[in-house]
Amino acid sequence: MRSFRALALLALPALAACGSDRDITLRSFQNSSGGPEEFAVLPNKPLEQPRSYNELPVPTPGGANRTDLTPKADAVAVLGGRPSALQPTGVPASEGGLVNYASRQGRDPAIRQTLAQEDEEFRRRQSFLTKIRLFKVDRYYQAYKRQSLDSQAAAAAWRRAGAPTPTAPPRSR
Repeated sequence: MRSFRALALLALPALAACGSDRDITLRSFQNSSGGPEEFAVLPNKPLEQPRSYNELPVPTPGGANRTDLTPKADAVAVLGGRPSALQPTGVPASEGGLVNYASRQGRDPAIRQTLAQEDEEFRRRQSFLTKIRLFKVDRYYQAYKRQSLDSQAAAAAWRRAGAPTPTAPPRSR
């Protein structure tokens, strides 16, 4: 029996090495690469040769450039809208009333930084006493388990209330 335990203990790391780390590293709470963030790199617009060098716009030091990225205006144009209808905030003039109503209680211009800081603090509290692991474990679902929604239970509750609901994917086993 003792040799069986020893064999099992030696086999566990070998079996753990067979799994894929891809899903675990995608939701890892620490950046272990030390390299640049590949999703933060944006390509510039291609350079264009002007029709006439005498008709070039006046340079604006520190201002906008014709090759600067304009993602909101580009997205509006691709979706068939008019980029000229965008306000300086990036909100179409026709939706100004909606934005004003949604922000009637005030809005925090630094909400992304605030949420990132609060989430980092939450993950730090969730990882208390669990940082030492023998094997790589997907901690994403462990950390956010209490904040997840049971789609089947929510759909059943809405159906009992008489609301029309779409079907949900079956429970994964």
